[in-house]
Amino acid sequence: MPLTAPLLLLADSRLPAGGHAHSGGLEAAAAAGQIDGMAGLEGFLRGRLATAGLASAGLAAAACQHAAAAADGAAPRWAELDAEAAARTPSPAQRRAARAQGRALLRAARAAWPHPVLDALAPDRADGPFHPIILGACVWVAGGTPVDAAVIAATAAISGPAAAGVRLLGLDPLAVTGLLARLAGDVAGLADTACRAAHTDDWAALPAPASPGLDLLAQRHAWREVALFES
Repeated sequence: MPLTAPLLLLADSRLPAGGHAHSGGLEAAAAAGQIDGMAGLEGFLRGRLATAGLASAGLAAAACQHAAAAADGAAPRWAELDAEAAARTPSPAQRRAARAQGRALLRAARAAWPHPVLDALAPDRADGPFHPIILGACVWVAGGTPVDAAVIAATAAISGPAAAGVRLLGLDPLAVTGLLARLAGDVAGLADTACRAAHTDDWAALPAPASPGLDLLAQRHAWREVALFES
């Protein structure tokens, strides 16, 4: 089923949710000399999709399912799902970034689609829920499905760093767009895997791929005195 207009808005980088301020570790990788061209960018994106992208897609799909259940009167389990997200994010810097993106997305979504489900996710502490959880709930409120949530989450995991690569490395935006198009099939397959794993109440079984390289890059970026991106 094609994405509806509200879901396209959620997937749009122009949504004022702060995604453009995050490179997903690409800035630190470029500063370390690990990426200096299209081949390096492709390897980085493929690795990020298979790790952070898969974890985010699973969490977003689970959150979308739980939003529907919560709207039907099920007991809220947002804190439990948030704990699963934290367990999959060992880097303190990545945790801060994911929570900051979650808060920004929630503000934008509550302005666009006011709904009690989103009100229930409003942070009662300074940090607030992780971005994939907010995204999954937003997708449901906007009329989408767990598959939609997984696709949007997986796409965001690579589209943000890809855009950062254009800005940081001066890469050809047409070539970068072509790379994202070639990765579309991988995104679809990964989203399907994430949704199958999310079709359970046992959230501990959600994908939890390790990405120590991204964890280290996040911490290295956090220690930089001058940086263009927040993460």
